[in-house]
Amino acid sequence: MSLLLEPTAQDIKNDKIYREMGLTDEEFGMVESILGRLPNYTELGLFSVMWSEHCSYKNSKPLLKKFPVTGERVLQGPGEGAGIVDIGDGQAVAFKIESHNHPSAIEPYQGAATGVGGIIRDVFSMGARPIAILNSLRFGELDSARVRYLFEEVVAGIAGYGNCIGIPTVGGEIQFDASYDGNPLVNAMCVGLIDHKDIQKGQAKGVGNTVMYVGAKTGRDGIHGATFASEELSDASEEKRPAVQVGDPFMEKLLLEACLELIKSDALIGIQDMGAAGLTSSSAEMASKAGSGIEMDLDLVPQRETGMTGYEMMLSESQERMLIVIEKGREKEIQELFHKYDLDAVAVGHVTDDHHLRLIHKGETIADVPVDALAEDAPVYHKPSSEPRYYREFQAIENTEPEVENIEETLLKLLKQPTIASKEWVYDQYDYQVRTNTVVTPGSDAAVLRIRGTEKALAMTTDCNSRYLYLDPETGGKIAVAEAARNIVCSGGLPLAITDCLNFGNPEKPEIFWQMEKAVDGMSEACNVLNAPVIGGNVSLYNETNGTAVYPTPVVGMVGLIENVDHITTQSFKKAGDLVYVIGETATEFGGSELQKLVHGNIFGKSPELDLTIESGRQAQLLQAIQNGLISSAHDLAEGGLAVALAESTFGTDGLGVEVDTNGSVITALFSETQSRFLVSVDPENQAAFEKLVADAEKIGHVTAQSALIIRNEGQAVVNRPVQDFEASWRGAIACLLS
Repeated sequence: MSLLLEPTAQDIKNDKIYREMGLTDEEFGMVESILGRLPNYTELGLFSVMWSEHCSYKNSKPLLKKFPVTGERVLQGPGEGAGIVDIGDGQAVAFKIESHNHPSAIEPYQGAATGVGGIIRDVFSMGARPIAILNSLRFGELDSARVRYLFEEVVAGIAGYGNCIGIPTVGGEIQFDASYDGNPLVNAMCVGLIDHKDIQKGQAKGVGNTVMYVGAKTGRDGIHGATFASEELSDASEEKRPAVQVGDPFMEKLLLEACLELIKSDALIGIQDMGAAGLTSSSAEMASKAGSGIEMDLDLVPQRETGMTGYEMMLSESQERMLIVIEKGREKEIQELFHKYDLDAVAVGHVTDDHHLRLIHKGETIADVPVDALAEDAPVYHKPSSEPRYYREFQAIENTEPEVENIEETLLKLLKQPTIASKEWVYDQYDYQVRTNTVVTPGSDAAVLRIRGTEKALAMTTDCNSRYLYLDPETGGKIAVAEAARNIVCSGGLPLAITDCLNFGNPEKPEIFWQMEKAVDGMSEACNVLNAPVIGGNVSLYNETNGTAVYPTPVVGMVGLIENVDHITTQSFKKAGDLVYVIGETATEFGGSELQKLVHGNIFGKSPELDLTIESGRQAQLLQAIQNGLISSAHDLAEGGLAVALAESTFGTDGLGVEVDTNGSVITALFSETQSRFLVSVDPENQAAFEKLVADAEKIGHVTAQSALIIRNEGQAVVNRPVQDFEASWRGAIACLLS
């Protein structure tokens, strides 16, 4: 758009152009009041992106305040590019998860790729070297050609970016359900290592200090991306395709190395990624956090397209760009550093003391706005909340077992369900061994990476069962945090903290906002009891297509510390003769379960219950047993229940099998999804010590040298079949659905 074609301030008001940018009449009135005049077109653009839900969290701030955000290990909580947690010896781990849902719905390859690129920049902007990428993905049912296309392209985008930049993609989760048919969820997580002394913040301090633009040039891609992410998808969303950014992982690799060299320089004052809302958010937020202002000359901004307006430059979300503040007079050495990596490094402005963002273009001031008004003072809404009718109806349903005629055939079918089946088709496209620190590769409860030069390792996972959350958001929120912690503990790690990505529908609908507040209540309680503070994250709302919302999906990313690599534990059985135990009692709980979905084609009733005190105690006992060297293998009992966990623990074990005996109802014993349970194997030499340490542990059988899965109930065999049959069903299911 030429500058001459931009509407006047009066036209903006008379024609209500601000509505097209996502602002309401009341919000436009607030802008007018803040400025003491009508905004011009560029200023309107600044407010529209910064006051979008994606940037301001205006509908979710009241809920986010419920999260515990501090702890003895927390070095940086929410508010910066990523959270940081102490892991001892002057080292720390930085991590964060964010969404790229709407872009991935209309341009899945680039939407997923740039989601990965953005979260990597959030981590290295803190001064941390990224060491791992994880993801959490949701798609509709794979019987749809459109869903298969989205699935294949998203995976390709994640692989394309991560593999090229040389950071291993080591773990994640994928679930499939019809609620995501039109609106996939693509959440990317990055984990980095940092020394305490290298921690950076995105602040523009020191009046007169220089503001520099570094990295790739600015184009017209991604303009109004933040606004696009703050509205429902519809049939017209294809028209938004130009809003999707295009990533260049090779450029990002150069930028990463340049920035990690930059943080060693005492010239650096502050650094921040140009993510959502691009140059607008980075400049306004850096100034606001420092209590300063910034003035920039947009004629100096590196541009890859001709005739760009100030509006376009400020709202562009072109990738691989950072904004830095350095000591005045040190510009040349910083330019030389970035030029060594063939990157632009241009002084575009300076820090001021007037708390304003002032933009100059073609010799004229095209915007003059208080930085706090953009970054901190967006309107905050307390949306009405209303309990959905379905929730009361589901709560009134008694827990009953689905009818199963053939246990063996049912287990084979469960192992073929896309949510349970092997994700090898996905992670085989990822380079998860690059940099050679990956100790536990994708497919176990959590990924594990060693920390070079130490005896320590990091376990990491992403988790969320959105079916439970749909049935009961508060209990489901607790389960999401607890399951992540269980996966960390099963790998030998102590849970440190979480980062979350709160994916919900339209918060303006009272039933959706009720889901949000209840889920946050449950997650907050679990974080408090399990000592896992929230150190950052992302909120992604308006995940609806033509009025139909996705299941509530607050994804939990968690990192745990393994004090000694000898404690690393995986889910696979290790040797014949080991004793097999289930930790925790089993109840008849099938609401939202894989068996319920398989038998009935839908979900209903109550979600499984969760007692956080019991959960915390069992996790602590199991972790102690692992650290004492008493555990051969450990696996969280999750989707599909005990039968699925038994089968998974035999896969890839080079001929091992398992023989177990259960009591009571066979359907409940094998397929219930009761929480706070673990499947472990123990060397007979450690039996007494294990049983003394771990309460609620019931010995159910032993690992065998015969490659067969044998399950008896009340003494009668209900499953007796070669492991290879079950493994074949599990391993090839997704590839078969895509062929």
